[in-house]
Amino acid sequence: MSASSPSLEAPSVPQRASSLETARIFTLHLLCFVLPVSTLAFLLTAPHPWYFSLPWLGVVIASVVADKRSRAERRQPAERLAAWPFDGVLYVLVAMQFVILALAVHMVSAHGFFRADTLVAWLLVGINSGYSGIVVAHELIHRPSRRMQRLGRALLASVLYDHFSVEHVRGHHVRVGTPEDPATARFGETFHQFFRRTVPAQFRSAWRLEAKRLGDENMPLGDPRLLRSRVFQGLVIEWGVAFAILAAVGLGPFVFYLGQAFVAIRLLEAVNYFEHWGLVRSTKRVSPLDSWDTESRFTLYTLVGLSRHADHHAYAVRPYQQLRHWDASPKLPYGYFGMVEMVLFANDRFRNVMTEELRRTKLGPFTEEKEPPAETAAVA
Repeated sequence: MSASSPSLEAPSVPQRASSLETARIFTLHLLCFVLPVSTLAFLLTAPHPWYFSLPWLGVVIASVVADKRSRAERRQPAERLAAWPFDGVLYVLVAMQFVILALAVHMVSAHGFFRADTLVAWLLVGINSGYSGIVVAHELIHRPSRRMQRLGRALLASVLYDHFSVEHVRGHHVRVGTPEDPATARFGETFHQFFRRTVPAQFRSAWRLEAKRLGDENMPLGDPRLLRSRVFQGLVIEWGVAFAILAAVGLGPFVFYLGQAFVAIRLLEAVNYFEHWGLVRSTKRVSPLDSWDTESRFTLYTLVGLSRHADHHAYAVRPYQQLRHWDASPKLPYGYFGMVEMVLFANDRFRNVMTEELRRTKLGPFTEEKEPPAETAAVA
């Protein structure tokens, strides 16, 4: 192990949290409502003249700035926290996602497509669908509860990406950091290259995983067993909703709906891109060294724990409020908002910065063998 690489000791966490500590963590997680509440407020007060519409994008810019200036959060949560208040946050966010989409479709239908506030709504709704809708869906599809999993799939269907629920849980979490994983970005790969590769590859992977579950990985399209495929069912439902919008309220709302889904998918894949960029799994078990983490407090509480990605891969069903900080995991220079900005608008800089960090920590193409702790053996 290199001198610059921290120990792979499992983090020490308290067993129980006091009521005051639970309240503190819960209150901080209310930051996750910043984007959906702002988007909802914009839609509820529509229509807007162009000069009043554009300032609403300030919440996105402010989020990037706040994330880049955020303090580090290394405190560990207790092993046991009351579940209901944190689960309640997820249920409210699910409801808000569908209300936001309904209001957005109504706004475009009632006030027209070729307007400045439609453009702003498209960006706000798409960004919210990515940073709130898909992030919450990601949390839900990992839960043991079938009800929560179904809600997660419904959120993914709202951005035309239901197959992610199959590929992510049964594909990515098994193959992360290996050449077989379509969602692991390779060393040196640009985001444009990754996006063109990963989107169709993840769909193909999900389709094959479901076909294999049904008895034949190479079953033909006409096989009646495909009616029981979750990927096929997801396609029917998500595109059925999209075409119902087209039939009910016209082309403008339909294009808007597709557009917000594209923005959300683009954000999701930008996050997928940097979460494992350049890392190569050298052991059979998933290690904290196989995921990039960020210590940004703003990201941790705004994106329901998504930033503690190393612990998520170590124990995928651990609820977001109980995800732990690993000193061992490689660290991103910014939180997720700042990283997405760098990935999309300064990709050369992103690759240079990440390459230097891989070289410093002797990971990825510069790796040294490190055996992960036994606790990280559980992979969903």
